[in-house]
Amino acid sequence: MFKPYTGNTPLACLPHDHSRCVVDALAEAEQICAKQGTRLTALRKRVLELVWASHKPLGAYDILAVLSEEDGRRAAPPTVYRALDFLLENGLVHRIASLNAFVGCVHPGQLHQGQFLICKACHTAIELELPTISEAISSGAGEVGFTVENQTVEVVGLCASCREAA
Repeated sequence: MFKPYTGNTPLACLPHDHSRCVVDALAEAEQICAKQGTRLTALRKRVLELVWASHKPLGAYDILAVLSEEDGRRAAPPTVYRALDFLLENGLVHRIASLNAFVGCVHPGQLHQGQFLICKACHTAIELELPTISEAISSGAGEVGFTVENQTVEVVGLCASCREAA
């Protein structure tokens, strides 16, 4: 039976003040970078803002297209990839491998593994943080002598909104 979501983080597939998500993500990124002694340059900040513009994973070339349109000149792909690498390394975004795209991290600054529910209809990505999933993977890996260095779980299906609309 479906249980309503009761967490503190707004779910991407439910109505919420999305502009607040973007503002909060940028403010938190600035705090994290200041604490870590890294620079959130104007370009890195703009790329993060574009990634957070929706809860849908965004590809590097989509970001590149927006930057080129804004700037009036062709931005270079390595520039966007370097910005995305910085954001990944500092835990501000996650890479959704199956889509070759990026989504903002709803728990930046906290060491955690990526777990995502990806709606195949609206393409929204919902980040979960369930330690039991990470523990189950680590336990299963340990039983066969495998050392987990990084894990991202991607589950494709229908979000509640799209399921109701169908």
